[in-house]
Amino acid sequence: MPLPRRSLPSIASLRALEALDRLGSATAAAAELSLTQSAVSRQLKTLEDFIGHPILTREGRGVRLTPEAADYAARVRGALEQIAQATMRLSVNAAGGTLSLAILPTFGMRWLVPRLPDFAHRHPEVTINLSTRLDKFNFASEPFDAALHFGQPDWPGTGALRLRHEAMVAVATPDFLSRQRALRGPRDLLRLPLLHIGTRPDAWADWFAARGVTGAPIGGTIHDQFATIMQMALHGMGVALLPDYLVEQELATGRLVAPCGGPVTMRGAYYLVWPERRAQDAALSAFRDWLAGQADDEDGLPR
Repeated sequence: MPLPRRSLPSIASLRALEALDRLGSATAAAAELSLTQSAVSRQLKTLEDFIGHPILTREGRGVRLTPEAADYAARVRGALEQIAQATMRLSVNAAGGTLSLAILPTFGMRWLVPRLPDFAHRHPEVTINLSTRLDKFNFASEPFDAALHFGQPDWPGTGALRLRHEAMVAVATPDFLSRQRALRGPRDLLRLPLLHIGTRPDAWADWFAARGVTGAPIGGTIHDQFATIMQMALHGMGVALLPDYLVEQELATGRLVAPCGGPVTMRGAYYLVWPERRAQDAALSAFRDWLAGQADDEDGLPR
């Protein structure tokens, strides 16, 4: 059912609202929108009259949004982003389609991107736009067609394709290990500085349990990205627990070594996730079918 026109304010007034909320002042909003400050004020007054409630409060010589209007601006921002993305998709590649994909920074850069030339060769008609995201998001409010996600694909109204389980390996530099007392087994790593990833708080405990070490306190420092942990390990700051796909080159060249053996399969897996309402989109279907052939797990079917 189409929305009544009375429910739809002008795009110009919504852009003024969003800019004021994001930038904090009418002057900054006017500069970004290439308008005069009085023009921005008129757009905001028009929106205020349209809504029928005050959206601005005076603050010294400036103005700010009411809490209710700020919440409205956040929702408007998502809608404007979707409009911009839809317009770009239609204008850039109307024939073959465009896929807007959210990716995890490390997995996307080290696992997906090296494989994308093959997709581009097979499907030159499809344009892929990549944006990095660490946390979950709402497909309804953010302009993505699909996402690379770690964990359980438990978003409502979505489909998922499992790409691979995560296998982790404990690594450090040869020089760092040479400065430690001789390591007789995994338990000896407990006395060394361990580098933890904040998104996998139980990773080291699971790794030790898989190696037969349980019940021991596990210390160390916590970091927000695998790339940070990798660099710290390479600079001799401790032992890192990293995905095997991330350290293949470093292990092959000897920059890092695995003092306690090869990778351990951990809890959780990487998935391609998409909203069910876009499941039949031609660009998404082409990418999903291609990606299924890149999956490392034997059971890589949608689930």
